[in-house]
Amino acid sequence: MVSVFELFTVGIGPSSSHTVGPMRAAKRFVQTLTGTGDLARTQRVRVELFGSLGATGHGHGSDRAVLWGLMGLDPETIDTDSAPGLARTVKESRRLVLAGQHEVAFDAAEDLVMHRRRSLPFHPNGMTCTAWDAQGAELACRTYYSIGGGFVLDDDGSGRPALRPDTTPVPYPFRTAGELLATCEHEGLGIADVMLANEAARTSEAEVRAGLLHLWDVMVACVEHGTTTPGVLPGGLKVRRRAADLRTSLDGGDPAHPERARGVDPLGALDWLTVWALAVNEENASGGRIVTAPTNGAAGVIPAVLHYAVQFLPGPAEDTVVRFLLTAGAIAAIYQQTASISGAEVGCQGEVGTACSMAAGALAAVLGGTPAQVENAAEIGMEHHLGLTCDPVGGLVQIPCIERNAVGAVKAVTAARLALHGDGRHTVSLDKVIKTMMETGADMKVKYKETSRGGLAVNIVEC
Repeated sequence: MVSVFELFTVGIGPSSSHTVGPMRAAKRFVQTLTGTGDLARTQRVRVELFGSLGATGHGHGSDRAVLWGLMGLDPETIDTDSAPGLARTVKESRRLVLAGQHEVAFDAAEDLVMHRRRSLPFHPNGMTCTAWDAQGAELACRTYYSIGGGFVLDDDGSGRPALRPDTTPVPYPFRTAGELLATCEHEGLGIADVMLANEAARTSEAEVRAGLLHLWDVMVACVEHGTTTPGVLPGGLKVRRRAADLRTSLDGGDPAHPERARGVDPLGALDWLTVWALAVNEENASGGRIVTAPTNGAAGVIPAVLHYAVQFLPGPAEDTVVRFLLTAGAIAAIYQQTASISGAEVGCQGEVGTACSMAAGALAAVLGGTPAQVENAAEIGMEHHLGLTCDPVGGLVQIPCIERNAVGAVKAVTAARLALHGDGRHTVSLDKVIKTMMETGADMKVKYKETSRGGLAVNIVEC
């Protein structure tokens, strides 16, 4: 089983697969050197990024992330304010302190290689780390795959990942939506109840609840910072941050729209939904602290819809947060176990599409939907993202990524409400739409899968 705390993690922007994943992989590599006693003997390290990592690595911050990981830093605790300066210092000084302990020469131009058109066979997000001693003898060489959402798999030496499943027994194992629904019906439980019972097999229910509320606190802080920080996002596109101005307008500061302050606009709630999603993804694009949900590029959908549920729906806020995140986590676990959440593998349908599916099902649950209605909402959320490409302009997680999260959040609310008007019976199951998403991703040309070589990325001038 995949834990909800693997699907929702605190990290750093702008990309879970291209920033968080490479950072974790690089740190894992220096931990390997430490574990074998080779760290002190290391005189040179070289990191090669392949496929989508190489094609869009600079725009996604992969180069900086690798340096941070080699230093022994991790996405959950790194200081987002000082981190860019640390990376600049390494590049300018050509010196790097591995794991914070052992200094070596490091020339980023030679030792950090971006292969823009070379891919490893298993996954488009592959990277290889190599270390040598003073005599040039190889000490270690490891290949890793960043498969989306910050998940990293080790290569077992055969070109395939070394999978080490969690053997913790859980009361209600499930891999597909069909299995999850069957368990709910047989046990008389909601989807959140099933997920909570499985999480409690690893720790106490109180700790699960506390962990989920901590994730919510990070989401709230992210939205607050994003809606109070104006300016321009980093990168050559000069994209203007809009969330702060929009929040001011909705708070009544815009004399051109006084009806918003009085609350008479019937679509005012959707305006707030948009602001919250934009705020998160503007924070992500600027390298800020966010919750991966289930990826960084799609991180705005879940917080926006959850803010909507907490602020516009009745009921205790903490209970709403816990039920929402457990349900969303259960849906995400199905995608993670049976499909992909990697834009480099299946396009943005696997990122924003999955996030919309998760949020739609979770909102349906909070609104009192049955497990069948929750599954229906999740299916609707994905069905109307099928074929969505990943074509970031300039390799930056900005256009179309930021607005795409706002649209995905609105779709999630629509999907949940549509499902609740039915009785859960529908023609296309969630499992079938997930299978279709994977098949569509396989058919999609590589240039539309996070390479910045197709779609908007080649039709927008980057200056």
